[in-house]
Amino acid sequence: MKGKFLTIISVLFLFGQIAFSQNGADPEKFQNMSVSIKYFDKTMYYPEPDASPVQVHISIKNNSKETLRFKIADDRRFSCDFNVFTVKNTLLPQTEDLKRKRTTNQTVYFREISLETGEEYAFVENLKDYVQITEPSVYYVELAVYPELYKSKYLYKISNRLTLEVRPSPAAAASTVLPVKNHTAELLKPEEISPDKVVEQTIIARQKSLWDQFFLYLDVESLFLRNSALKRKYVAVSAEERERMLKLYKADLMQSKIDNDIVSIPERFEIEKTVYTKTKGTVTVTEWFKYPNYHEKKSYVYMVRQREGIWQIYDYTVTNLGTE
Repeated sequence: MKGKFLTIISVLFLFGQIAFSQNGADPEKFQNMSVSIKYFDKTMYYPEPDASPVQVHISIKNNSKETLRFKIADDRRFSCDFNVFTVKNTLLPQTEDLKRKRTTNQTVYFREISLETGEEYAFVENLKDYVQITEPSVYYVELAVYPELYKSKYLYKISNRLTLEVRPSPAAAASTVLPVKNHTAELLKPEEISPDKVVEQTIIARQKSLWDQFFLYLDVESLFLRNSALKRKYVAVSAEERERMLKLYKADLMQSKIDNDIVSIPERFEIEKTVYTKTKGTVTVTEWFKYPNYHEKKSYVYMVRQREGIWQIYDYTVTNLGTE
């Protein structure tokens, strides 16, 4: 949010109980209101409703020489709509929760916002709270903002368009072979353990060269897509070819041909710090690597995120801390 608001007045109305005349609002006073959108924290997006929220940064700006006044509901779903189109220009359906909210009589709280020339009002919304995305594909996203709230839905401002690529679930793409525990026929399954335990088990699995266990909590696809050249090729090929590319990537990791940092074997390690929210976090680990005449010390920061209760490592950074 940029600049200072001249006025923010808290008020309320009974949604569904106040009649609105389309001619009662003057569209001219919103002529110089601009709406722009961008991804707030762009990452890989998947169809599941509770996985990988599509967080969109929304900015409303006053481009006129006069004070701009408009309303913003505390529940933003009464102030805006996401329009998501397929490549065939078909509009995706709204979520059932959104439909229910807008067809139920209820008290809706809102504020009147005043922006001076050049000032902006910004907030972040999860697109999946508005639209049902059930299939991996490429979509086109735009936003409609209702300056007089949804009760005046015929009065709106449209934003720029974004391209949204929704990928197949990583659980299906990561591997076609189910790992099994050593000396048994029992299938290995990821467990609902904490981020630090995920990292700890992954490092220990690498120390013991237990590759199936090493890959158990790795988001292999996201690690693969760290390489921008490979990413460009990956997004342009079929699902079968993507699966083949991920298999080759795992094979190269096992032979230490690429991404040596993630497969290097530390002699010992210490977990220094773990920080996480409901869906994302980081685990900082100091690792020591043995050489004939010295130890090399490095700091690893493993980025983790949760999907369906399971934490996975999807990225990492490495900082050299010198030798001992």
